[in-house]
Amino acid sequence: MPQMPFTATAANAALMEHHTLARGWQLRDLFAQDPARAQTLSLEVAGLFLDYSKNRLDRSTIALLVRLAQECGVEKHREAMFAGERINTTEQRAVLHTALRAPRGQSLRLDGVDINAQVHAVLDRMAAFSERVRTGTWRGYSDLPITDIVNIGIGGSDLGPKMACQALRPYVHPRLTPHFISNADGHDLAALLPHLNPATTLFIVASKTFTTAETMMNAQTARAWFLRQHPHPADLEKHFVAASTNTEAVQAFGIAPENMFPFWDWVGGRYSLWSAIGLPVMLAIGAERFTHMLAGAHALDRHFQQAPLVQNMPVLLALIGIWNRNYFHDATLSIAPYHEDLKHFPAYLQQLEMESNGKQVNRDGVPLEACTCPVIWGDVGTNGQHAYFQLLHQGCDIVPVDFIAALKPSHDFPGHHTALLANCFAQSEALMLGKTSDEARNDLRAEGKSSEAIAALLPHKIFPGNRPSNTLLLDELSPARLGALIALYEHKTFVQGVIWGVNSFDQWGVELGKVLAKKIHAELADASVSNQHDSSTLGLIARARAVAPAKPDGGNISRAEPFP
Repeated sequence: MPQMPFTATAANAALMEHHTLARGWQLRDLFAQDPARAQTLSLEVAGLFLDYSKNRLDRSTIALLVRLAQECGVEKHREAMFAGERINTTEQRAVLHTALRAPRGQSLRLDGVDINAQVHAVLDRMAAFSERVRTGTWRGYSDLPITDIVNIGIGGSDLGPKMACQALRPYVHPRLTPHFISNADGHDLAALLPHLNPATTLFIVASKTFTTAETMMNAQTARAWFLRQHPHPADLEKHFVAASTNTEAVQAFGIAPENMFPFWDWVGGRYSLWSAIGLPVMLAIGAERFTHMLAGAHALDRHFQQAPLVQNMPVLLALIGIWNRNYFHDATLSIAPYHEDLKHFPAYLQQLEMESNGKQVNRDGVPLEACTCPVIWGDVGTNGQHAYFQLLHQGCDIVPVDFIAALKPSHDFPGHHTALLANCFAQSEALMLGKTSDEARNDLRAEGKSSEAIAALLPHKIFPGNRPSNTLLLDELSPARLGALIALYEHKTFVQGVIWGVNSFDQWGVELGKVLAKKIHAELADASVSNQHDSSTLGLIARARAVAPAKPDGGNISRAEPFP
């Protein structure tokens, strides 16, 4: 049966009518009218506290949004996902990243196979390997312990582990330094390799098929670099391991089969951090802390699965996003983590949300009647305050913001964390309150400005306010809390996909550019150029071909001398 768009539901009609009132609301008035607003519109789960009171809504708005979720079948789709039904309909796959963090013994059968047992068998192998590397039992070709871990992947095989290793930096083994290579641009490797000692470096090649173009290009370049420093192919297996399922290709590369850590086709790339793709994270923080991260995510899974929609944190976060995107027509969402170690979190969410829900047709292939995912962007505070916050406060577009902060720092420098939290809380308050012309005029008078100066400055000193934000507080940025935070946004993305009617688990938009790039790559390397391009592309190809590289790709890694 064809799905009904959310725009055709009775709840949407009610929300449209409700919005005619809500669009005139001022947040400062809503707070003045309801002294308990912040307590009413907040929620605490799994070490995460969400304050969503600084949004242009009230309890009646939430009730209507929950009704929308119900009419769109969020509960039914949620049950289908957890049950292992093939909700990725275009690829006929189950979506079971939640099974990757389920406790041992929590049986779930897919096609007659107990996948919980499979998951924990791989986790056990990862743990044993990680222990050997971390204790120094695993040694390189010169009998030295590993000091540098280089993860070679792209997309979810890069963004998730890179984000998590940075976020959990205080927990990283003091001897080990994680590095991440993803870009097909050789400058990425060229900047790193000269600083590595091949005798103490471990490479992880993360590709399910072991055919991902960018990943395999980088892996082959790293392999060639290693063999130039140490021309003994038999020793590759001491320095290269894989997260993959292609045993034959892995072996041909020089990686021992026992050093290949598999995962499954029901693990989507941007949801794969919890699988063998998380090996660099486990190596960095240890198996026990990796288990804590899984447990934090699992706690959020249980909450998402069991809590009533009106008290369900990922559901509420998703519905607020729907309210801002589809009723107030806000086209972007800024992520502002006030924690330096979460600096890769906005980029991680860009892939999670935009690759999942950046779609223009529904699950049946029918063009959508409403916009889907907003543009996700952001940077750490307080850096953003001195860059793009000017636009957030006084720009022509309203940009909702998710502020994220940890109450406890992992450092002991006096004064820093208090100043950081003060800035975080002040920014959300300033976006909400703004500054009226009377307030601005009084401030200028208090500064002793003349009437002429006040008249000239006043338009520049007015802030419209009424700009929405959420604030997410973690008690601390620990493995468990990071796991819960990631799972929160995963489930938020799922709920929004259900309401918009899209398949959040395919990414066909990634493919077109890859196909064209393969064709152009051959043309750049060959004298015969197809005339089946537009004039712009043909001109670009001609210019690139006119500048011949000094050496073949991979031949000139860096002008810096390699590690002796």
